[in-house]
Amino acid sequence: MPIFDLPLDRLHTYLGRNPRPTDFDDYWARALAELDATPPQVQLVPHPISAPFARCWRLYFNGVGGARIHAKLIQPADLPAPGPAVVFFHGYSGSSGDWVDKLHWAARGCTIAALDCRGQGGLSEDAGGVKGNTLRGHIIRGLDDHEDRLLFRQIFLDTAQLARVVMSLDGVDPDRVGATGASQGGALTLACAALEPRIRRAAPVFPFLCDYQRVWEMDLAVNAYEELRLYFRAFDPRHEREKEIFTRLGYIDNQFLAPRIQAETLMFTGLMDQICPPSTQFAAFNRISGLKDVVIYPDFAHENLPGAADRIYEFMAGL
Repeated sequence: MPIFDLPLDRLHTYLGRNPRPTDFDDYWARALAELDATPPQVQLVPHPISAPFARCWRLYFNGVGGARIHAKLIQPADLPAPGPAVVFFHGYSGSSGDWVDKLHWAARGCTIAALDCRGQGGLSEDAGGVKGNTLRGHIIRGLDDHEDRLLFRQIFLDTAQLARVVMSLDGVDPDRVGATGASQGGALTLACAALEPRIRRAAPVFPFLCDYQRVWEMDLAVNAYEELRLYFRAFDPRHEREKEIFTRLGYIDNQFLAPRIQAETLMFTGLMDQICPPSTQFAAFNRISGLKDVVIYPDFAHENLPGAADRIYEFMAGL
């Protein structure tokens, strides 16, 4: 089998290269305290669609920093008792997508809520207001400001706020909520499960935003990670601050949030993925202490993984 990353046996023991900030736990305790102090102020706006078995809404709520966040919400039309729910997260720069591709969840009696990440392709607001570069890239957004201004800190908190809102809805059993998504959506699945411990099942697909230094050392700061290279070229061309920069990125590195995950986790990985290298994904996966498994696609890269969607659908049936 061709490989470009670590052999599979080493992937299962790899624990990452990126430095962990010494105040990481305090950082996220402070972040969650800010979230606790942010009333969601939920608004539901009905959305018409010709699916008699489902009810659809535009869901709006407040995120930290004054941003108004949007998600698509679909619930079964008939809910005799509170049932399961899934929160869904999209890929980098994308959006929550079409309504119709989520209706199958409602057909099975499951609520689905799909987030629009702030500042990306959907309807959520980016409150902005940070110092430093905002020309390109959300990973580096706020990197030259206070660490609390990192944009992915706010997006990670949005995932937890969405999960909390969904868990509070009529028709949802708060003990039967799962999370899933691919690439950035996989990263946000991990972050959501880490920051909202009531998430029961998590299905990340080739998760992004893990082990930034490993990405850099593999010379893969291209495509989704290109902004790392752009940042160094523009703001630290001699890499005099390299350790400081990667340490600061450690605040939003999922490998360090992963030990908080209590959800049963099923990860999907293509061993030829050169956008989110397998080792970076395993850096997070290997730190999850709870029940977990990984589905390996030896010949696949950062692309559709045949059968993965069906496997996730069945996995969430256990909620």
